Amino acid sequence: MKREIAPGAVHVPGWLTLDEQRHLVEACRAWAMGPVPIRHTVLPRGGVMSVRTVCVGWHWQPYRYTRIAHDVNGRQVAEFPAWLGELGRRALADAYGRPSDTYEPDTALINFYDGQAKMGMHQDKDEKSDAPVVSLSIGDRCLFRFGNTETRGRPYTDVELASGDLFVFGGPSRFAYHGVPKVHPGTGDPATGLASGRLNITMRVTGLR
Repeated sequence: MKREIAPGAVHVPGWLTLDEQRHLVEACRAWAMGPVPIRHTVLPRGGVMSVRTVCVGWHWQPYRYTRIAHDVNGRQVAEFPAWLGELGRRALADAYGRPSDTYEPDTALINFYDGQAKMGMHQDKDEKSDAPVVSLSIGDRCLFRFGNTETRGRPYTDVELASGDLFVFGGPSRFAYHGVPKVHPGTGDPATGLASGRLNITMRVTGLR
C-alpha cells in the first residue's frame, strides 16, 4: 500500500512486476557497457563515490549535466529511451493519483550499490526544473533516509526500499535531502536477473536543451 512519507514524497512498495524488473536489469547491463561505461564518480575534491553510476539522456558529473562525458571517455551518453519516459509517467500517475501526461523526463541516473556502497545525504538540485524525481529500486533491500529541505540532519524518515519499489518526490519535497546509509546484502531475488547488489534508477527532468 502506498504511503506519503512527506508532502509530495510517496513510497509505493512492489510497484514493478518481476518482468519489468528483469527488463530494467537487462537495459541497465547494456547501458553499463557504454558508450559511456559505468564508473565510480570522482568528486571535485578527489573523493570517489562508493556507488557506480551510468547515465542516459544526459551525463551527470559533479555538479552539472553535459551530453559529452568529458570526465570519463569523451563520448556522448546513450539516448533516453521513450519506453523509460512512459514508465516514468505511469509511476508518477500511480504515486500521485492524477494524470501525468506533461511529465517528460529526459535523463536517468542508474546507481549500482554493492554490499558496502552508501550514498550520503544530498539534494538533487543540478536540474533546472522542479519536476518530480521518479526512483525505482531493484535487487537488495536498503535503508533509504528521506529528510528535509534545510539540513542534512533531522528531521528525517527512514524507509526500507525493496526490489520493485517506487519512490517519487516532488512539490514541497523535491529538494529534500536524502541518502542510503546501508544496503542489506543477499536480500534480493535472483529471479530479477540481478544476482547481488542493488540497482537504483532515478528519472529526472533536467530543464536543459
